[in-house]
Amino acid sequence: MTPRLAAALLLTASLAALSGPAGANDSTAELGIGGISLTVTANIEMLSEDLFISPDEVRVAYRFKNRTDKDIDTIVAFPIPEIPGGEEFYYYPLPVDDAQNFVGFTVTVDGKPVTPKVEQRATANNLDRTELLASLGIPIFPTKAKDALDRLPDDKKREFEKLGLAYPEEDYETKTTKLVPAWNLRTTFWWEQTFPAGREVAVSHTYKPVVGATAGLQFDPKTAAKDNPDYVKKYCMDKAFLDGVQKMDAAAKKRDTIAAEHRLSYVLTTGANWAGNIGAFRLVVDKGRPDALVSFCGDGVKKISPTQFEMKKTDFVPEDDLKILLVKTGE
Repeated sequence: MTPRLAAALLLTASLAALSGPAGANDSTAELGIGGISLTVTANIEMLSEDLFISPDEVRVAYRFKNRTDKDIDTIVAFPIPEIPGGEEFYYYPLPVDDAQNFVGFTVTVDGKPVTPKVEQRATANNLDRTELLASLGIPIFPTKAKDALDRLPDDKKREFEKLGLAYPEEDYETKTTKLVPAWNLRTTFWWEQTFPAGREVAVSHTYKPVVGATAGLQFDPKTAAKDNPDYVKKYCMDKAFLDGVQKMDAAAKKRDTIAAEHRLSYVLTTGANWAGNIGAFRLVVDKGRPDALVSFCGDGVKKISPTQFEMKKTDFVPEDDLKILLVKTGE
């Protein structure tokens, strides 16, 4: 792995940026989900962050401290990147069958479970259309909205097309034209939080990542450095990794299977408004299987188990998004 600054936490109050879909029919897209954000943070410092990322689970544990002599009441938010509507929505392999909590998000504060509130909004052409959908009884979760769209009167269907909320598509089974939901879905978990004066508060959360995947490889490991330099740079692929992928792919083809990509991402930012840097930061990336290959950008990364890689930093300021590329066979 080429030394570069790597993973951390989303520290702004703004929504996390979306990691774009792969754009092919045989691909699924990942969501670059980040950590929690606070609406008021100027007097709260992050003493530590412990971040664990695997294809099956993301776990983050923080210790915060209110440095003032007064309690601070604020909103803590966990934003999910906006998911585009239309056919692209179906490229996202959402890990939990729950229209509101499709990433299985959980949170505890000082060891006690907290039930966060959930806000979901629908946007089209940069305008919020949540209330319009609700007034017509149309579910905001796109995959649950098709039947309701079919029941709309013709004038409303034309209005939805005009507003960019839907577009017509032929149903090849019934030979009829149906509307496809086209609005973007924005989901945010949030709760009210008190940071007592002069005290530490432990906050942790878990969720299941939305893992992107491709049936095969989007790059040729033999020529990637020349033909796909941006992709190589994105995941800091070194020669050892590319040689390993080439060997794995050749062996897989002899067994009549393929080496396939799996992508994870975690949104970072330098727009932090905490009181100071992250005091102690620890990242662990778990590739899941000993025979899988992994590449990501990191500085001082070391292997701590057959599947895990660790990076530790003090007085840490995140500067880049974390992009993890896994290559494995048999799936």
